Amino acid sequence: MKKILVIRFSSIGDIVLTSPVLRCLKDQLDCEIHFITKKANAIVLDANPHISKVITIEKEIDEVTKALKAEKYDFVVDLHHNLRSLRLRRALKRPSAAFPKLNRQKLLYTKFKRRNIMPDIHVVDRYFAATSSLGILNDHKGLEYFIPDGCEITLQDHDIKDDFIAFAIGAQFATKRLLVDKMIELVKKSNKQMVLLGGPTDKQEADQIAKACPDVINLVGELSWHETASVIEQSSKVITHDTGMMHIAAAFQRPIAAIWGNTTPQLGMYPYMPSNEDLFENHQVELGCRPCSKIGYQKCPKKHFKCMNEQDLDAILSLPQVPTK
Repeated sequence: MKKILVIRFSSIGDIVLTSPVLRCLKDQLDCEIHFITKKANAIVLDANPHISKVITIEKEIDEVTKALKAEKYDFVVDLHHNLRSLRLRRALKRPSAAFPKLNRQKLLYTKFKRRNIMPDIHVVDRYFAATSSLGILNDHKGLEYFIPDGCEITLQDHDIKDDFIAFAIGAQFATKRLLVDKMIELVKKSNKQMVLLGGPTDKQEADQIAKACPDVINLVGELSWHETASVIEQSSKVITHDTGMMHIAAAFQRPIAAIWGNTTPQLGMYPYMPSNEDLFENHQVELGCRPCSKIGYQKCPKKHFKCMNEQDLDAILSLPQVPTK
């Protein structure tokens, strides 16, 4: 049996996006898969049945290089493709391949607004370029997220109705999030129960929303990643910014309203739902200054923040809902 090492250090959402590659490697090669990532992100791999071993680092690859050399991998699949992953591949001296990261194209797109420079291909499909020499083909079944036993959320325990909208309010950078007042307006417009989801850093905004909207269920900062995923899985619809929860929602084939600020779907990181593309909508304001970054800022460089301030809230709420699983 072949032994394969897959590299993806961060982030949560990007690791979820590797799930089709892991499934296809296992199904088509029947190989032993090891996955190296940062310790903080390893939780999303806890219950993945396709992975035999998860290796974690705090920061540097030197922490694990000696142990990885002893594994004598048959092939290394680099789904990060940065200097750190290149150093690791060179240190292991095993056959390897990386996916096309398109850094030059992203620079031309974000800095010089070369509108047609980005290929019309999702990052998941680009990931498969790293496995082409192994004969691995994309099965187009979409993303996967596995919730460990005991981490499922019972809705009734949190006063959540069967038909509700999950609202992932956070994002790493402020320019990828609606302002609090806009989120409050969105929640007030909804005729469905809203459940707020997010991490501890989103708690202040969530408390402001909950104070202004007494009927909202505020679970921000109270759930683990797996528990949050369980709520998303049971939702009728997910409203989300460009963040990891968007990809978890896609893994569960939930209807998604994806709100885009400084980033754009053209960067290739939109919801990956190849068999259900009618289940998601990308909501973005067409502006000459977008995208201003492939990552984000803590303040709008132009100071007007039109990409979020001019979002059509009625359109965001209009995506059809489907019965929960």
